Amino acid sequence: MIGRLFKFRGGIKPDAHKNESAGAPIGRAPLPPRLIVPLRQSTRASANCIVEVGQRVLKGERIGAPEGFLGTAVHAPTSGTVVDLGHYPMAHVSGLDTPCVVIAPDGEERWIEHAPFDYHAASREQALAWLRDCGIVGLGGATFPSHVKLGKGAGIETLILNGAECEPWITCDDRLMRERAADILAGAAILRELIGARELVVGIEDNKPEAIAAMREAAAAAAAGDIRIVPVPALYPAGGEKQLIRVLTGVEIPYGKLGGDYGVQCFNVGTAHAVYRAIVHGEPLLSRVVTLTGNVARTGNWEVLIGTPVADLLALAQPKADTDRTLMGGPMMGFALPRLDVPIVKGSNCLISASPTLFPPAPAEQPCIRCGECARACPAELQPLELYWFGRSKNFGKAQEYHLFDCIECGCCAYVCPAHIPLVDYFRFSKSEIWAREREKAAADQARERFEFRNFRQEREKAEKAARLAAKAAETHARLDSENTAPPAAADTAEEDPKKALIAAALARAQAQKAETRPRNTDNLSPEKQAEIADIEARRKVLEAVHAIDHRRAPELSAADAPPPGTPDDGSEPRH
Repeated sequence: MIGRLFKFRGGIKPDAHKNESAGAPIGRAPLPPRLIVPLRQSTRASANCIVEVGQRVLKGERIGAPEGFLGTAVHAPTSGTVVDLGHYPMAHVSGLDTPCVVIAPDGEERWIEHAPFDYHAASREQALAWLRDCGIVGLGGATFPSHVKLGKGAGIETLILNGAECEPWITCDDRLMRERAADILAGAAILRELIGARELVVGIEDNKPEAIAAMREAAAAAAAGDIRIVPVPALYPAGGEKQLIRVLTGVEIPYGKLGGDYGVQCFNVGTAHAVYRAIVHGEPLLSRVVTLTGNVARTGNWEVLIGTPVADLLALAQPKADTDRTLMGGPMMGFALPRLDVPIVKGSNCLISASPTLFPPAPAEQPCIRCGECARACPAELQPLELYWFGRSKNFGKAQEYHLFDCIECGCCAYVCPAHIPLVDYFRFSKSEIWAREREKAAADQARERFEFRNFRQEREKAEKAARLAAKAAETHARLDSENTAPPAAADTAEEDPKKALIAAALARAQAQKAETRPRNTDNLSPEKQAEIADIEARRKVLEAVHAIDHRRAPELSAADAPPPGTPDDGSEPRH
């Protein structure tokens, strides 16, 4: 057990603005007229729709089946009727559409039959499948599937519960720890048992004294002496997974590696609470706590059903008249919503109503003076000024050499930049361009492989066809030799030319078929008809005999009628 705290390089201390929304207890948001439930709750995976328009669903009923390794189930947040299956705008800066299930609530809140899941009597794989089918994902913002993050159940020494909540304005985890500390620790105990961790550490920023006290009281009541509630310095971004692991354990996780590779795993306190509800009560993840704050008349935290439109939720906070935009997430890593008819998803933790007074427009971008302030503030120990120049000049290969993808896009560099350069925007642009080029290269490689395989297939089919023809010719030669049906001249010709042998064999088969052919409809004829047919056949044989004699005499007649040598063909006298 490590008894002291460590530090990570960089970080900033922006105005917290926590007191605006942390004072009021969590309220329950009312049912909206429509719930728009996305089948894609994250960028990593989607779910297959398993309901139809007009179908009545109960609260907690599955409406989307998990798809793929990273997939989790999607459930109806309340009872009602499915009124539409279509594409609706998603809660993303792009404003793109995503498949959604639209439910009209009936107001009855009728649950499906649900019961606790005895994970002690079940295997570990069954417990993980239960969490997947309950739709449990990380509620810290990344929405990574929890059943995947739990790993193999071995090799983890320390389980960290992330209650830092370092982003300004956001207080949903703070209120959750104050009011539901016992449930959070109960869920953490389940995670600890499933992951096989030896110790459990809860990291909370020291600007949340009420939450720290509530968690310590719950830990004492749980009679688990190996649970440590550790206050950490309030320094943004201390709530980042790698930064919190560094502070609590001293382990530094490099880019491309995960905490599990170093015996440490980290879960959000909201995720632990969702795990508790799923295991102890059998409830899927249907709602989450969302902070409403900013330029509003009524700040606070609300328990919100997944799929609630943002416009309906903002009505609870009563935005003021000078509100000019709405931010989803915090001011450092959040984004401005392009429209307000998008739904709340599992990763939505905060809505900030912004105004020119609270968030003044950014000053005009000025040239970089290479002061180095961004490098000193970077918690990933990068050189943002170099990454900026490489991104601006589209030298993406050089940007990768300077570890562009180590950037966590926390915004510390842009916050301290005296030139007001939106550095994170440049880094996101560089990453997106690199990903786009990699996708194009992968598509070109697949096209080339398909073309090469097509050529290979055609050559193979050509060789197989030639082999079949050769085998057939050999079979024909063997049959002709065994039957000895061809005349001597034809046999000699066949020896000289295989093609002529094949032609002779075909002629022989045709003659044999002709000899075997009998006229149809010749049964039960009258004697007159039979005599008439016999007369016709006799005349035909006579004509065939005459034709054969003329055919044999044709060369002789041609030679006799030919003009002597030197005679002109036009009948004129020979020239002297």
